[in-house]
Amino acid sequence: MSTAYGGDLEGLGALVTGGASGIGLATARLMAARGARVAILDREIPPALASDQALRPFIADVTDDDAVRSAVAAVTEGLGGLDILVNNAGIGAVGTVADNDDAEWHRVLDVNVLGIVRTTRAALPSLRAAAGRRGQAAVVNTCSIVATAGLPQRALYSASKGAVYSLTLAMAADHIAEHIRVNCVTPGTADTPWVERLLKAAPDPDAERVALEARQPMGRLVSPEEVAAAIAYLASPHSGTTTGIALPVDGGMQNLRLRPPARPA
Repeated sequence: MSTAYGGDLEGLGALVTGGASGIGLATARLMAARGARVAILDREIPPALASDQALRPFIADVTDDDAVRSAVAAVTEGLGGLDILVNNAGIGAVGTVADNDDAEWHRVLDVNVLGIVRTTRAALPSLRAAAGRRGQAAVVNTCSIVATAGLPQRALYSASKGAVYSLTLAMAADHIAEHIRVNCVTPGTADTPWVERLLKAAPDPDAERVALEARQPMGRLVSPEEVAAAIAYLASPHSGTTTGIALPVDGGMQNLRLRPPARPA
């Protein structure tokens, strides 16, 4: 159970896409601990989660509109309503504009951007109904530091997350009159399975981890649980007047400009 917010999500229905691992799984578990009825949606559900009574698993690929619509309908029925949607499903990409072909560009944008469109579109009737019942509903999108800061070897990924950032603002404007709040989180480099795969593929994984940690002023990677806490904050009724924002969870990477440590004499 969490902290001062305790059961702030008590009785609310929440769907987390990409909820079978990393940030999504941490978010689903935190929301359940705070009292929400939680469903996770992912392409595959590990056996350990398939029987988890606190996290109701649903299988769907966010690139398949029919599958998404069916899953969201089943989630809404199973939870008895949908108050919170966390659009977390996403994939990474490495390289400059010259390094990925058109097919890879289409694949990443299809998951990272259109995946949010499909899931939100399917969930809107349920979110509107929830807002009508209790005065508000919430959508939280997982964005990234790369949406607002230029990082090397992330051209495709940055383009997709820049679109997520702009989409979040547009959605917030479109749905504010319906009392559906829309926000996003912009994590720095997080200690997720995708980053772990990148490290394993590096010529010197230990040196690569040190470099990634040093890039963030706090000197370490962001944990999935820290991102989950930010998502839960934005989803909570306690944030009832917060909409259209991007909340950094990046160890100071976006805004701090620290002097490098002094060299030994």
